Amino acid sequence: MKPIIQELEAEERERQTQNKDIPSFGAGDTVRVNVRVVEGNRERVQAFDGTVLAFKQRGINSSFRVRKYSFGEGVERVFPLYSPNIDSIQVLKRGDVRRAKLYYLRNRKGKSARIPEKVTGDVAKQRAAASTSAKGRRSNKKRKTPAQNQG
Repeated sequence: MKPIIQELEAEERERQTQNKDIPSFGAGDTVRVNVRVVEGNRERVQAFDGTVLAFKQRGINSSFRVRKYSFGEGVERVFPLYSPNIDSIQVLKRGDVRRAKLYYLRNRKGKSARIPEKVTGDVAKQRAAASTSAKGRRSNKKRKTPAQNQG
């Protein structure tokens, strides 16, 4: 792209995000997007919770796709990242995925559609410590001594 276009996009991005805090998130994360909805002469904020299927990074035209299940039916919405209609974005859970686009989740329901949570920091250390301490006492059976095994 030409430097002039990049400058204009950077200015527009700054103008759109001057009052907002956009967290870093990606595919597999569970997010809550608070959207401004206008009904007649009233304006309210509506929350849309779901899993991020895809994140398209195109400068000012960046967008992300969120999928949720509502009354047993899958619902997807595409949100422009720098839209004035987005009030706020909250990351509820970080997903541990290996792909950038999770479109295969459209064909799955229930347990097969779950994404494992990414654990980092202190929580990961606590879980690792708990798993190593649990390995020492796996069963309640009496263990045979080497002399008993021979006879």
